[in-house]
Amino acid sequence: MSSSSHDSGRIVILSSPSGGGKTSLTRNLLALHKKDGWTFSISVTTRPKRPNEREGREYYFRSREQFAEIRSQGRFAESCKVHGHLYGTPRDSIESVCKAGGVILLDVDVKGAFKIKKAFPQAVSIFILPPSKVELRRRLKSRGTETREQLGIRLDRSLAEMKLYKRFDYTVINDNLDVATKLVDSIIHSFKARKKSSDFKRIDRIIG
Repeated sequence: MSSSSHDSGRIVILSSPSGGGKTSLTRNLLALHKKDGWTFSISVTTRPKRPNEREGREYYFRSREQFAEIRSQGRFAESCKVHGHLYGTPRDSIESVCKAGGVILLDVDVKGAFKIKKAFPQAVSIFILPPSKVELRRRLKSRGTETREQLGIRLDRSLAEMKLYKRFDYTVINDNLDVATKLVDSIIHSFKARKKSSDFKRIDRIIG
């Protein structure tokens, strides 16, 4: 879908538990539709900028006071606190892309997805699942960024979030990134505000 389309814009919520692969999928979709002008919703955060990050690319970095001011003005579609830092999804970027008839991708956690869906009911929500609990654990462990205790907490949270998949419009099992990317791409193009039946039996085996 081109940004010059006369159709109303499309809001695409991509969510998953940690290790589900939503960030990799988002990157793939943006690369696939670079010429179509698909955009990514850049969040505002109070956490410090890392050496490899750039203002306005990964995040908009703001102080807690600035964040509170933006929130008080109702300029966030959703906001949350994660590991002591605040994160918010700007409302204006979503609305401007919609008015222009474009496509905007939002890479958010499960709670954020529900809040955005409430604010923008016309959005399509897609939940990305890992192919198994074993693979989820492997992906989380391979990051090497957490202690065993932290890993356990994150894994427990991920497993709890996986059980909420029926609250999303679509569920995609990410056992092959390229295949999952093509499937999500087709969902975005075909979505008509109705739920598609999922492979519930396979999903129940994964999370059961």
